[in-house]
Amino acid sequence: MLLERCASVADVRAMAKRRVPRAVFDYTDGAAGQDEASLRRARQAFARVEFQPRVLLDVRTVDTSTTILGERAALPLVFAPTGFTRMMHAAGEPAVARVAQRLGIPYGLSTLGTTSIEDLAAAVPGARRWFQLYLMTDRGYGVELVDRARAAGYDTIVLTVDTPVPGRRHRDVRNGLTIPPQLTARTVADMIVHPRWWMNLLTSEPLSFATLTSTEGTVADLIARVFDPSITIDDLDWLRSVWTGRLVVKGVQTVDDAVMVADHGADGVILSTHGGRQLERAPVPFEILPRVREALDDRVEVLIDGGVMSGADVVAALCQGATAVAVGRAYLYGLMAAGEAGVQRVGDLLAEEIVTTMQLLGRTRVADLGTDCLRLRD
Repeated sequence: MLLERCASVADVRAMAKRRVPRAVFDYTDGAAGQDEASLRRARQAFARVEFQPRVLLDVRTVDTSTTILGERAALPLVFAPTGFTRMMHAAGEPAVARVAQRLGIPYGLSTLGTTSIEDLAAAVPGARRWFQLYLMTDRGYGVELVDRARAAGYDTIVLTVDTPVPGRRHRDVRNGLTIPPQLTARTVADMIVHPRWWMNLLTSEPLSFATLTSTEGTVADLIARVFDPSITIDDLDWLRSVWTGRLVVKGVQTVDDAVMVADHGADGVILSTHGGRQLERAPVPFEILPRVREALDDRVEVLIDGGVMSGADVVAALCQGATAVAVGRAYLYGLMAAGEAGVQRVGDLLAEEIVTTMQLLGRTRVADLGTDCLRLRD
């Protein structure tokens, strides 16, 4: 009943904040730096949008479908890869993938996921699955992950390139977040406030990474220990040589880098600042989107993420030239709030808001959305 009363993703976020320990909520909700400027600016960019609606048009029927990397999607959305998903709720990645399948959109499984490549494929065989890859110091293990993804029927590899070192996430430091959460005096006290979350954690399969064996410590410790800070464009060439499927590069933040990865064989780019969780004061994906789109023409597809909290945000990004929009935090709020049902509520809200926004704009197809549909206020 409470979930049904949530009228927006912001309402689901508020519900999630009450349901899980502070450290878990802050891990999802927070960003890099003292004032979390990258995330704040991303949300402010969408607030600048002023739509330019047309009226006296027949908008009874709206088609939200589009093509994302060669395959039809019912919505211009992707459920982005997120790490440590079962920390939010024991239902974890399979729950998110089931919702993505029902919505008719792709779902990305992270290298830092808590469900294995094979287990997700077995749990949700009908979902369109992408695998998000971090390159680690052991390239042989990278090949193994790519081979496993290929064998399990994943059609797209998403190479994330904005994490050569961990970002400075102040909330995690203050909260003392470790993976998995450790029993301390603080967490024992937290059990009293959030008994449902702790019961969910302690009575389900132990929380661990499905593709990594070294997991003790903080998130920053893990990234610093496992990820490779020496990654270069040569590594993209190498990945292109061992993976013949669709290849997307996530974490691109400048026009020059978008052109570079396109020249080296990427089928798509995701303009992303890792949800504002890496570089403080990073570029805003929504703001650089038109210049990237112009530079790339139609050579590769351009997706964005970061700061997306509504279907209106999605429509605004499409008007600026995005092929589709990836969301991560939004569905994690749903997962924390109510498990799979919470993810479904977020997906349904986004879908409904996309349709309503398009109708009120006087547009009935995704292809009709363009820069004439909006202007950016000062």
